[in-house]
Amino acid sequence: MEIDLVPPSEPLDWARGAWLHPPVRAEEGPAGELVVEAGAETDFWRRTSYGFVHDNGPALLAPLPVGAAMEVSFILDFSAQFDQAGVLVRVDEGTWVKAGVEVSDGESQLGAVATREFSDWSVSPVPGWAGQEVTVRVSRAGDALTVRARVADAAWRLVRLAPMDPAAEAVAGPFCCAPTRAGLTVVFTGWRQGPADTALHPEG
Repeated sequence: MEIDLVPPSEPLDWARGAWLHPPVRAEEGPAGELVVEAGAETDFWRRTSYGFVHDNGPALLAPLPVGAAMEVSFILDFSAQFDQAGVLVRVDEGTWVKAGVEVSDGESQLGAVATREFSDWSVSPVPGWAGQEVTVRVSRAGDALTVRARVADAAWRLVRLAPMDPAAEAVAGPFCCAPTRAGLTVVFTGWRQGPADTALHPEG
């Protein structure tokens, strides 16, 4: 049974956001899409296993208060190791969640990285999503951040349930990174905000 989610009712203009680390290029297309080129060796990661801290990816961020949900849509057209795009939810440099699709070991992977000083990472292959519009949804309610995603009009998939301090001020929005190359260009097709999800699981 699919959970019934209320679509965010307010489209967000790209001008509503502020860049955390500006991209190489960001320009609005003829249909209102935002075309973003990420710089080479950009990423978000803290310490775990790899030992480094990377905090230089481009992200266009707006407030995400408790009680709100946000969706970001983009076209999945990646090719190089660790090419990635989706939603970044950020409290500060040591507290954040990124969720979306990333190329890992030759496959497109739906996943999330939840970070509280140390990052942890989970992925699930989505080989059939290539070339399609992907939407990632983050919903903030109480002490939790719920992450869901889908391709086109398919059913929503639960990606992650992560803790988030209800007193924390968070911002969120589209991000992309290219840890291993230059020239990654991502077409973001939508950015929307509305009320938080009312349930974690389907009823009945």
